[in-house]
Formats: sequence, C-alpha cells, structure tokens
Amino acid sequence: MKFSHLHVHTQFSLLDGAAPIKSLYKKAIADGQPALAISDHGNMFGAFEFVKEAYNNKNDDGTLKVKPIVGCEFYITQDRTRKTFNKEERDPRHHQILLAKNDIGYKNLVKLTSLGYIEGMYSKYPRIDKQLIHKYHEGLIATTCCLGALVPQTILKKGEEEGENEFKWWLNIFQDDYYVELQRHGMAEQDKVNAILLKYAKKYNVKVIASNDSHYVDQKDFNAHDILLCINTGEKQATPAMREFADDDVSMKNKRFAFPNDQFFMKTTAEMSEVFKDLPEAIDNTNEIVGKVELLDLKKDILLPNFVVPANFKTQDEYLASITWAGAKNRYQILTPEAEERIQFELGVIEKMGFAGYFLIVSDFIRAGREIGVFVGPGRGSAAGSVVAYCIGITNIDPIKYNLLFERFLNPERKSMPDIDTDFDDEGRQKVIDYVVQKYGKNQVAQIITYGTMAAKSSIADVARVMDLPLPESRALTKLIPERPGISLKRMLQAPITDKDKKDPKDKSLEDKEQLGAEDIENVKKLREIYNGDDLNSRILHEAEILEGSVRNTGIHAAGIIIAPQDLTDLIPVATSKESELWLTQIEGNSIEEAGVIKMDFLGLKTLSILKTALNLIKQNHGVDIAIDEIPLDDEKTYKLYQQGDTNGTFQFESPGMQKYLRELKPDQFGDLIAMNALYRPGPMAYIPQFVARKHGREEVVYDLPDMQEYLEETYGITVYQEQVMLLSQKLAGFSKGDADVLRKAMGKKQLAVLNKMKVQFVDGATAKGHPKDKLDKIWSDWEAFAQYAFNKSHSTCYAFVAYQTAYLKAHYPSEYMAAVLNHAGSIDKITFFMEECKRMGIKVLGPDINESHNGFAVNKKGEVRFGFSGLKGVGEAAIENIVEERGKGGPFKDVFELVRRVNLRSVNKKSIESLIYSGAFDCFKEFHRAQYFFAPPGDTTSLEKIVKFGSVFQSQSVSTSNTLFGDLEMPEIVPPKLPMCTPWQLVEQLDFEKEVTGMYMSGHPLDNYKFEMKHYRISPIADFLEVKNAAAATQLNKTFRLAGLVIDAQHRLTKTGKNYGV
Repeated sequence: MKFSHLHVHTQFSLLDGAAPIKSLYKKAIADGQPALAISDHGNMFGAFEFVKEAYNNKNDDGTLKVKPIVGCEFYITQDRTRKTFNKEERDPRHHQILLAKNDIGYKNLVKLTSLGYIEGMYSKYPRIDKQLIHKYHEGLIATTCCLGALVPQTILKKGEEEGENEFKWWLNIFQDDYYVELQRHGMAEQDKVNAILLKYAKKYNVKVIASNDSHYVDQKDFNAHDILLCINTGEKQATPAMREFADDDVSMKNKRFAFPNDQFFMKTTAEMSEVFKDLPEAIDNTNEIVGKVELLDLKKDILLPNFVVPANFKTQDEYLASITWAGAKNRYQILTPEAEERIQFELGVIEKMGFAGYFLIVSDFIRAGREIGVFVGPGRGSAAGSVVAYCIGITNIDPIKYNLLFERFLNPERKSMPDIDTDFDDEGRQKVIDYVVQKYGKNQVAQIITYGTMAAKSSIADVARVMDLPLPESRALTKLIPERPGISLKRMLQAPITDKDKKDPKDKSLEDKEQLGAEDIENVKKLREIYNGDDLNSRILHEAEILEGSVRNTGIHAAGIIIAPQDLTDLIPVATSKESELWLTQIEGNSIEEAGVIKMDFLGLKTLSILKTALNLIKQNHGVDIAIDEIPLDDEKTYKLYQQGDTNGTFQFESPGMQKYLRELKPDQFGDLIAMNALYRPGPMAYIPQFVARKHGREEVVYDLPDMQEYLEETYGITVYQEQVMLLSQKLAGFSKGDADVLRKAMGKKQLAVLNKMKVQFVDGATAKGHPKDKLDKIWSDWEAFAQYAFNKSHSTCYAFVAYQTAYLKAHYPSEYMAAVLNHAGSIDKITFFMEECKRMGIKVLGPDINESHNGFAVNKKGEVRFGFSGLKGVGEAAIENIVEERGKGGPFKDVFELVRRVNLRSVNKKSIESLIYSGAFDCFKEFHRAQYFFAPPGDTTSLEKIVKFGSVFQSQSVSTSNTLFGDLEMPEIVPPKLPMCTPWQLVEQLDFEKEVTGMYMSGHPLDNYKFEMKHYRISPIADFLEVKNAAAATQLNKTFRLAGLVIDAQHRLTKTGKNYGV
C-alpha cells in the first residue's frame, strides 16, 4: 500500500523545522512515496524551491518521481485585524493546514499567506481568519490538522459537542475536500482527540487520513531539532523541557518549549503502516488526496509591467524606436552607417524578443531620477554594450567608441531576460524607488527576501551556546574552521583532505577545491580528531553538522526590486518586514524571475554620493557648475595623478597594490584605465607586469595572427576582455554573434562539453578562412587558460569612467573633493585615514568652528577643510540647523554671549554647547579658554551655566518687551556675567575631551609632548611603515622600524588552539 506525507515542515518553518528539502525528497524517493507535501508554518518561503526540486528528480520517461503538493499550516485567529491583547486575553491563535488541489487553489494559498502578513501580522505570526478562508477556499483541501488546530482544541477546551460544531463549519466550507487527519505521537491528549475525530468521521462520512507532524527527516535528528528549538527560544538545552503539548514556541513554568518525544520525523511507509495497522484505510486515503491534486509547475514566463506609451504610438516597439532615433541624433550629431546599422540590429532583436517594455520602464525611472537631481551612474555590467540603452539615456558610455558588444548583454539567438542594474547615489536610490512605487502602485512593487542560513562557524557557535560549552572553548572550536566564504562544515568533516585521500576520482579534496594551506589542513585534522571523540565538543560538531544550512532568519536583498503588471498577491506570495515599507517577495532572488516577475537592481553607490557632494561644494566655493559626464578624457593633470599613484579616496584605484602598478604603468589614455580595472583581480593580475612592459616597449607586442591586431592592439596583444574573445571568434572563425556569446559563457564557467564542441567549430571555421591549424590550437589553448579570467569590458569601461571622474575632481579641486570623501567616509578609522591624506596633500583639516563649520565637512575660502558639526556627539540635528540658520541670517557670532542671545536654547541646549566647547568649536572666541567654561569657584556654578542662564534671561526679556499692547518697549540692559580665571587644561586632558566628542584627536596628538624623544630614537611615522610593508610583499624587502603609540585598550583573546593571549 502506498503512502504520502501530507503534513511536512521543512527548514523554512524558521527555527522549528530541521528538514532540508533535498533530504526530504531523497527519503521519499527511496521509500517509493508517490507524493510529498510542504506545509510550513504561516509561510510559503520554501514552496518554489520545493516544487523545483521535484522537477529535478524525474523518471526515465520524464515523469516526476514524487508529486509535489504545496500547502501551508496557517495561523488562524478570530480577527486578523486585531493587534492588541493582554495577559488575561491572549491572541487566540490556532493551526490549520490547507493544501493546493490545483492552480486555483495555489493562487488562493498565495493570497492567504500574503494577507496573513499584510493584514494579520502580530508579534512574529502572520495570521488569517475564517472570513478569509471563506473567501479564498476554492481549490483547497483542508484537514482537521494537528493538536494545535481549532477542532482538536475546541474538543479539549469546550467538549465534544462544541468540537462537533466547529467540525461542521469546516465541513460545510470544504465538503468532499475536508479530511479527518489522525496523528499518533504517543500523547494522551492526542489519543483522546483522535477517538472523537473518528466519531465525527463516521457520523458525517468524512474520510480519515494518517499523517505524522514531520519536523525533521530521520529519528536520529531529534536532538538536533531540539537544539534548533532552543536556538529559537534562546534557552539552554539543560533547562528542563516542557514535554506536554503547548501552542507554538511558548515557554512557561520555568520550563523551555520542546517537542513531547522523538516521533516527529518523516517516517517510512512501513513505519506509518505499523502505527496505523488498525486503520489501514487512513494510510490508503492519502492516495485519494494525491490523486485529487493536479501537478503544479510554478515556473512562469516573465510578465512585464504595462508601460503606457503616448497615444500617437501604436506599440511599445514603435515608441522605443522613436525615442532611440531621437536620442541617437542627440548623442552622435552625425549618424554614421555603422551606428545606424547597430541601432537597427538592436531594435530588431529587442522587438523579436518582446523586451521593448523593459527598456522603456528602465529608461523612464532613470530619466525621472535625473530630473529630481539623483546622480545616476554611467552604466553597470553588460547593459553598457547596448547602443539603444545609450541613446535612450539608460547608460552614458558610447558602446561603438569603446567596442562594447550588444550580444554580451542580449544574445540575439537565445531568449533570456535582459539584466540592467543601475547605480544611484545613496540618498537618490530611495527617491527613484519612491517614483516607481508611485507610478506602478505599492501593491505591484516589492523588495526581495533573503534567507540567512547557519553557516559552518555560526552553526557551531549556536549549538555550543545551547549545549552550554564555555565561550572560550566555543571560540577555539570555531577558529579551527578556515576563513573562507561559503566554507562547508560537512566538507571539513567528511571530504578528502588531499588528493591522496580520494577514494572516488570524482571527489574533490579540500586542498584542491577550497585551496587550503598547510595551517588550515592541520586545523581540519584537529577538528576531525575532536569530531571522532566522545566528549561535549564532539557532540557539538555532530549536531552542528546536521543543522548547518538551516534557515535562521530572513532579510532584505540590498538592491533587488520587483515590479509586477498587477497586484503581486495575485502572482506570488509576499511577506512584510519591520525594516521596509514595501512588501517582500517570499521567493528569494535566485528564483524570483523563474516565478514570472521581473527583478531590477537599484544599487546605492557611495562614490556617486561623493561626486554629488563634491560638485555642490565646488559650486558653493567657486561658482562653477561642472558637467561631470562631459569632462575631457585626456586631461593631463588627471593622468599625472594616476601616474604618481596618488589615488587615495578615488574609485576602484586606491589600493596600495593598484597604486604600485599605476606608478609602473604611467597611464596616459583612458583605455589604460579600463584595462587596469579589468586586470587588477585574482588571476589576470599576473599579466599586469607583461601589460606594463609591452606598453613601454620593453617587451615586443606579438599577435598570433595578423587579423588579431584589430581587437588586441588596445591591450598590447593581451586578451583582457571577454568582448575580445567574442569579436575574434567572429572574425577568425565566422562565429555568429550568438555563438560568440555561448563561447564566452562556456569559457567563463569552464563548461568542458560545450568547449570541446566549439573548439571543432572554431578550428574548422578558421581553417576555412585560411588560418593555420597550429596557430589556432595555440590561440584556443591561450583562451582556455586566460578567458576564464577575462573581464566584462562594458562594466570595466563604466567603472573606469566613474573612477576617472573622481580623479579629475581630486586633481582640479582637491579640497572640495577630499571634503566630500570625508563626508562619506563612514567610520572614524577612515576619516582619520583621509584626514592624513589631506595633510599629505598639503590641505589643512581644521577642527570644528562655531562660525565656519556646517553640517558636514566643508571648505573655507582659504581652501582649508573644516570639520562638521554632525561629527560631534551630543550635538543634534536641530541644534546644527539652528546654528547654521542663525549664522546665515545674522552673520558670525562675535562672542559666546552673542551666541546664547541669538540661538534657540531649546535646540542648542547646555549639552550641545558642552560638546561644542570640548571639540574646540569655541576657540575662535579668544576671551576664554576651554577649561574656563567648566570652572566653578567653591560654592558657585560653572561659567557655562552662567552663560546659558544669561542667554535664557535675555531671550525671556526680549519676548516680554516685544509686541505689547503699547508696542515694543525698551529692553532693559542685561549685562553678561564676568567669568573667573582658571588654569588651562593640559594637552592630554584637552585631547581626551576632543576624542570623546569627535572620535579623534583634533588639535594635536598625545605624543606631541615627546617630539624630542621621538626624534632622538628615530621613530617612524605609521604611514611610512605601511608604505614599506605593502611594498615588501612584492619586493621581499627587509627593513626595521621603530614605532611609537599609546595603549588605549586591552583585549583578552584566544589562539586557534585555545590558548590565552592579550592584545
């Protein structure tokens, strides 16, 4: 007899389900189960992946080995809109499984789970109610569910008769699609409910099905699942467990939430048949539900949002062509035959693929962004290869001028969605998203969910905390895991360490795949020794191995935005988040387009914010409006900056290694910057010395074939870009544009089967054109070796252009540019670094000044950079706004007494004034030094308190003598208080206060008092040490330095072997 599990929780029942989807299918297939359901708590996070995995497991005839059934175990409440409860009246929340019978049922499931978040979210529970179930029940199958459901709970709390009334409500709604679900987990309450449910089944002729409330795959995973529950509730596993039934993850009576026993796993058909041997029909009836359920395929063609074109155009293609040709005249002035042919070709491909709407949508929101002052990048990725995108303002780089390829962006022979990512300045990004929401509607725009999983180190740390391993020992254990992105604990524990250890030739060793060095391999061996032991550390590693990859939390994709043609809840499940006003898709970014909605990346690029700020400062100080996209690309001063490696604070070219190569290369044309941006990456970096030598004639530029010179000349005969391989394959071997793109992908992804086939095509095509085979074999071998590292020239050109813009401003307006960099530095360490860079450049960076500072870093008339008020702790936005506004109206403050007479003392309060004094912002008032403001003679108040009181009295009198019944009265003279003298602070004390409010030393350094000693002992500046240290890696230079510093903190740390040390 066949059996299928219809009540299954995957790892997407967050921190409650410990079952990976692949593992569930693997077990179902091995057991011969015809179908498998997913019924996660309140969400459909895993539904798309669940169905997709079913299609990955097919029989030889193409049928699925296991039919996927999509469901959800909803949280049902009396009124989903009610959000206020108290201790006496808790949220009456129950469970309820609904399974999709067909496409209509799936759509209703999507609607219900979405509305659970949108309308019913309370605490961490997305809730629905009977009103919604009544409205959206078509195409759904319901069961009496588990012990936490409405019918069982009504039986237990209100008796059999009330339970029957509840049962009849569900039966009335779902009719023949309502089933009595029996679970047998060895619980007394469950047995009691089951007996009554069987009475209802017999009385109302409702079929009974067997299920197991599955939360993990195998019985041996019980403990790992119990640990997962502890991670969820924040409890230690040693805390006494509440094994009796409880609603959800509630802890009470000094006990932690736990499952009653180890029976909540995915049992085999034989195990389920044994449990229900007295009710074999309950096993067999699962097949009736499986038979009712129509096979779902959740992959859909993408539906683009409807872009409305002007009334005088019949189609989107016609309108796109019109604005493209108009843009082409503007961009090119005189259209060459090459440009005309390229535009016609691209428009033809776009029309054939039906993507005109996509281009119009992107063009529209970029245009809108520019109109409201948002800084938009010149392009990003392969989209810069499109002349149409250039003509309609999506990109700002001429593809024809730089030999960028449309087919790198959109293969004319293979339909795939275009992918246009756009950079905006940080603040502008949200403005453009707001425009999109306003244009298409909030219910058609969403952000994309991300799933945070338990990685190797975090799974060990989480399990260790729950199992009460002391923190130092836990850290020692995690330190044995190599520092590699995406490292797998399972591989660290199970994979062959070296190639010698391989038992199967297909296996990949840690030495080969993860590129582990000797120290990491030693640590892996220690890890395995612990794993194979029998102590607490060993048990932790075993449980962490099981839980690795479990979904721990959700997040929001940093850039992705979905724009749909209709209400999103009619298409895909959505959720909500406290971190966003927009909805979130319940499907993650890797799969979202397969689900039928378009994803667009709206990226915030800090460099664009720097450029925007710098241009504003330049306009304020010099009255110059610089059209940054139109600056000359042959500016001598800018290339001199690159040739000197003076690139700190510029985009993409500021690392010490890059600076070294720039000094060697001495770039003098824009193409050099494009190439260096592409070459300075792991792999191709090895070709930089050859590139430099060839540029300067120290090495001969050689072409394997004369025909290659046309495309390799700009990079001195070295294949740097993917586009070069594509163009050469077309020229040498007659590849079509589409085939050239297939070749590019195959080389980048090392697709050996495709490459072997295309090599024959390349050699045959090129020999037919008269090229010698031995040369062709060499070219192909070179391509295979290097093309996997070759970079996208379109992207490199765009980012080299942004980099050039930053260098141009640094070269021509250094003070304004560096002030902008400081404004967007983001951390004290970076601010300190860039302040040192200003010093190196001969730009003074001055501390805060009440009469010169603005919100952020600004530049005064002398070209000096002035520290901004926003960098001061204790000085709020209202205070800053009031000071700057008052200074703008009434001019600079002559002294501290005038300041307190003029500013709003509710905004610029005593706390704000204290911070301003500590920072040195009042040093321009020469009458008093900083210590004086805080000096209080015995039995008296501080001078600052007297000053603030004077200001308050003055402002009160001013108000009382203005606008009286008899007009403005003459104000009595209020004399400023006399402030007592005192000794100024010592330098160290003054600097400590500065660091407290600004995060750094402003007027000096604590070591300034030791200049004689530093000179005598030949102490080197840190900058000199770092410069030599960075160069030493390449030159193997040995040099001794003496450094001086202050101990400002001491930290206790552990080595990888668990030994204590201090820093």
